[in-house]
Amino acid sequence: MDVVRLTCQARSECESEEAGNCRDHERRCPQGKSLYSDCLPSINESRTILVIVPDICDPFFSEIIRGIEVTAANHGYLVLIGDCAHQNQQEKTFIDLIITKQIDGMLLLGSRLPFDASIEEQRNLPPMVMANEFAPELELPTVHIDNLTAAFDAVNYLYEQGHKRIGCIAGPEEMPLCHYRLQGYVQVLRRCGIMVDPQYIARGDFTFEAGSKAMQQLLDLPQPPTAVFCHSDVMALGALSQAKRQGLKVPEDLSIIGFDNIDLTQFCDPPLTTIAQPRYEIGREAMLLLLDQMQGQHVGSGSRLMDCELIIRGSTRALP
Repeated sequence: MDVVRLTCQARSECESEEAGNCRDHERRCPQGKSLYSDCLPSINESRTILVIVPDICDPFFSEIIRGIEVTAANHGYLVLIGDCAHQNQQEKTFIDLIITKQIDGMLLLGSRLPFDASIEEQRNLPPMVMANEFAPELELPTVHIDNLTAAFDAVNYLYEQGHKRIGCIAGPEEMPLCHYRLQGYVQVLRRCGIMVDPQYIARGDFTFEAGSKAMQQLLDLPQPPTAVFCHSDVMALGALSQAKRQGLKVPEDLSIIGFDNIDLTQFCDPPLTTIAQPRYEIGREAMLLLLDQMQGQHVGSGSRLMDCELIIRGSTRALP
């Protein structure tokens, strides 16, 4: 398997930040079982978790995966990473893992199953939890932030800084989280009496190149925006680079806000204002939910909302 890679990170002891979670999990075990006896595989267990990632190259997912892997290792599980960027090539691999019961549970970091669950032989699915995304039609337990409110806060901050021509570099239309982030943007404009102009909304696919191209699209308008809200930091960094290539100064000529708070945002020039997601904690909580499910506990579908925060850095400023 060239894309599905085994990330066996054996850890001899719990990291301090995970120790509390280990103790919590022991308390959920049946009376008389320790963490160590819980980690001994039964004859029907593989002690392996499959994590489906939309794009392994996207730096956003690194901390979520780390939260999953650390928590899984602390409870005696290995983690397989399945990259969905080339879904058609890997669909049979995912199906084989499920049908042959080589995995005990699945974590989805995107909104789509990597196979057709309506086919009879693919219906016998292991326990599943979704992290980061929210797809009500799948009826899965989900760990994520309130994307609409987070986007609203980011765009409202730009409005409070005096910006009225606010552009949006949005993600793919079919992704639920992009729908909610766009709704947050639209709600601010409507509440502030600003017409929603479709020309001020450019779309990209969460890559640096897409952010750069979308920014150029906005800059080519007769009245380009004075501020731009981006659905991801990666696209925001691409947009920032393109603005500089066009001779603009950020934030003097253009304010830019990203989304996610990946590590690169602290070290670009200027540092990027962004929405910080608790990515490690999202991964950890999703893995703990999956462990509960696999132990037979009832875990209802629906959202577990995590807190997020607007981090103000040097890429935004008030209009003079």
